[in-house]
Order: sequence, then C-alpha cells, then structure tokens
Amino acid sequence: MFDSLFVLLGVLFVKHYLVDFVLQTQEQIDNKGIYGNWIGLKHSFDHGAITAMIFWVFGLPFETSMFLGVIDLAVHYHIDYVKMRWGTKDMYTKRFWSEFGLDQLAHALTYIELVYLAV
Repeated sequence: MFDSLFVLLGVLFVKHYLVDFVLQTQEQIDNKGIYGNWIGLKHSFDHGAITAMIFWVFGLPFETSMFLGVIDLAVHYHIDYVKMRWGTKDMYTKRFWSEFGLDQLAHALTYIELVYLAV
C-alpha cells in the first residue's frame, strides 16, 4: 500500500513540474495575478483536470477523482494568485526565491493532502 502512495505522490509531482514549468504559457503567467481572468484560470484548470485523471487511473471512483481535481484547481489557483498579486517579480532578490520556495512548498503540501483525502 505504501509503495503505491509514494508512486502516486511521485506522479503528482511530475505532473506539477510538467504543467507549471513545461506547458505553462507566458500568457498564463501574465494573467495569474488578475483574479478571475480566464487565461490565468486555465493554468489551474489544467492542473485540476490532470490531477483528476491521475487519481482515476490509480483506481479511485470517477466522482472522487473529479472532486480531488476540483480541490487541486481551486487551491492551485489561489496559491498562484497570491504569489503573482503580492509577491515580488525581481528574481535577483532573496525575497523572490523565498516566495518561490514557499509557493512550491504549498503545492507539494496540497498533493500530500489530496493523497491523504484519497485514502
């Protein structure tokens, strides 16, 4: 059982890397700090949809998987919004890297909580 939980967390972390760092467009980045903006929201929708698919592939019922995906969408959106709205944009400062690290920690803790809710 524990092996599959670690695999599930690993898959969620890989998904996070792909959606946040490989697939995210500059337009999405530019609009994440505008609350309710569809382009910024689409980035979080991508996270939620793929999270739902991952849980479904790992054997959770469709409705449960969708629920966990919606949680991921909502939490991811608000973490990113706060960072983009109130965080510094100057990547040459210690503050930027502290905020970036906090952002990534919040996303990682979200995945741990989602796996906890799933079991």
